[in-house]
Amino acid sequence: MSDRLPIVADDEPVGEPVETGEPVQVGTIVEPESTVVGRAAAVALWGLAGRIVSIEAVISSGLPGIDIVGLPDASVSESRKRLRAALAFLGLPVATQHLTINLTPGSVPKIGTGFDLGIAVAVLRARGIIPPADTESVVHCGELGLDGRIRPVSGVLPVLRAGLLAGFDRFVVPAGNSAEAALLGTAEVKAVSSLAELVNVYGGTLTVPQLPPVIEPAGPATPGPELHDLAEVQGQEEARFGIEVAAAGGHNLLMRGTPGAGKTLLAQCLPGILPTLTDAQALEVAAVRSLRGELVAGEELDHRPPFEAPHHRSTASALVGGRKPGSVGILSRAHHGVLFMDEAPEFSRDVLEALRQPLESRQVHIHRAWGSMVLPASFQLVMAANPCPCGAGMQSAANSDCHCTPMDKRRYRNRLSGPLLDRVDLQLELYPITPADLRLGGDQEPSAEVAARVLAARQAQSQRYAECPWSLNAGAPGPWLREHFGMRPEALRSLDRALETGRITMRGYDRVLRVATTLADLAGAAAPDAERIATALALRTQEA
Repeated sequence: MSDRLPIVADDEPVGEPVETGEPVQVGTIVEPESTVVGRAAAVALWGLAGRIVSIEAVISSGLPGIDIVGLPDASVSESRKRLRAALAFLGLPVATQHLTINLTPGSVPKIGTGFDLGIAVAVLRARGIIPPADTESVVHCGELGLDGRIRPVSGVLPVLRAGLLAGFDRFVVPAGNSAEAALLGTAEVKAVSSLAELVNVYGGTLTVPQLPPVIEPAGPATPGPELHDLAEVQGQEEARFGIEVAAAGGHNLLMRGTPGAGKTLLAQCLPGILPTLTDAQALEVAAVRSLRGELVAGEELDHRPPFEAPHHRSTASALVGGRKPGSVGILSRAHHGVLFMDEAPEFSRDVLEALRQPLESRQVHIHRAWGSMVLPASFQLVMAANPCPCGAGMQSAANSDCHCTPMDKRRYRNRLSGPLLDRVDLQLELYPITPADLRLGGDQEPSAEVAARVLAARQAQSQRYAECPWSLNAGAPGPWLREHFGMRPEALRSLDRALETGRITMRGYDRVLRVATTLADLAGAAAPDAERIATALALRTQEA
């Protein structure tokens, strides 16, 4: 079989007659034996987004070998070795054939071992092992083992979501990823354990090796975040109220206080009063975990908001992600959840400034030498900080052990830049717990009761923003709120004065309105009034 059409030149003698017995006319193209182009479909992931890739395979004359074209990375190029060994194991060697495999569109980089299964299907279709079948309308995802078994891969859930968005409704995945694929619930998914099994599904007649399916063993359980109940918090009434407001409206929060005042404890109580995720949100969180290979076989869809608490030595690359294509950072792992930065001033300046853009756009835009991609990062930021480098700066003068100079304190506070603090809605001051707080505090309100009020406030926001692209007060534009509530100048007087004197910026002006709206939702009021606006301003600036 040839991939070039032979042409009889005008100055050459007439050749042998063709099979019909008629002489060959001068200048006539001699039709070669028909060539079958095997086709299959796959998905090239770029972050959580995906692009459909058409896989074409053809057998042609030439030196034996396998060529893969179409911007494959090293792992995709190595699939030819896995393919050759797997086909030989199944009794279908390709040692004497020349295979050309094309991954289109050629301008899209292909990364990962998940293309193995689609490449194998296209090759077997070109060889006629798979009878004429509609293999190009099925998305294939899986890694090929040397014995023909299909090994599980990371990112199956985002592959299925991308395929559904592109109009595909049939998928083939490894048996080890069947539980993960079942989380989507809206796709026709066939889980296979070996290449021979898939060939027979398409109508072939191969003997399926009696080998167990490859199921990745569950690794050691990843310790979850240490979460607490608000009933454990002693005193700190203002901080408890601030946490409730932050949860109700999705607001970013900064807590300053001495070590042991309860900053970390309060932050670890926040996920317990947040509403559970919707199915769509839980699927997005699961897709991020799938891309990282963290989904455990048989695990159900988790509706709890994520909680991420990176170490203060974490780098900007670890926070944002994108060191290599497909890598997900801490910001995306906190998607639809909480990002807690304890000892926030101790983080490097690069890390802190990397938060500014995601806090506004709710996305991480990554631009590297290998390309660009966008990852979701809609998280709620909670920061904790000491009042000074030694942490004793807020104790009473009689008990203070602080020896930090005013310059030390100013330099420490300035590690959190003005533009970053401008994106924080609430700033709380936590003072040391006193014996009176322990003896007179009584039974503290548990998280379940606070969560009920938070849920009621969230429901009010869902109704108000039903036709809007945002769903929480934290994302509502200030002009929209002023117009919707028809706020009078006398209600905004304290806020206008703060803007005139430079205590807040225009961004801060809008954020105070958002917090005031959350206060109204918690109280069941129809609109924020002057008193709630003043309270929201005090919660932001810590000035009465």
